[in-house]
Amino acid sequence: MRSILLIDHGSVRPEANHMLACVANLLQHMVGDGALVRYAHMELAEPSIAAGFAACVQAGATDVVAFPYMLSPGKHSTRDIPRMVAEAAVEFPHITFRVTEAFGVSAQLAEVVALRAGVDLMHSASEADACRCWDADGRVGECGAACTGRVAESIA
Repeated sequence: MRSILLIDHGSVRPEANHMLACVANLLQHMVGDGALVRYAHMELAEPSIAAGFAACVQAGATDVVAFPYMLSPGKHSTRDIPRMVAEAAVEFPHITFRVTEAFGVSAQLAEVVALRAGVDLMHSASEADACRCWDADGRVGECGAACTGRVAESIA
């Protein structure tokens, strides 16, 4: 069974940490029985990444997809979280896992920004548009794979 482990930074503000639990519950509702959804915080709050990974396994997961619930490919989403997930996975050598890119450039997120700003969309983005780099010159820059919405490879 595949699981999705949503991972954010964690906060000293309980309401910020609670929001990730709410997103996990919403995602679980949306995917139904197609996957298990759990959440974890990188630091400052519980459950930790190790506890979240273990919760996935205890719920029956055989494959954990860790998703850094972060916007950009910064240090936490590209180095810290992958390292911490790999460390948690050592306890479960029979479980496959991978860490996805952060949100990056996403047509769906752009739509949310327009919606929250109260601005109507004049154009929609096609599937092909959503997977290309939106750099002004059309080249993949320092944001790498997060720029083009590519899926991370398995690390098991």
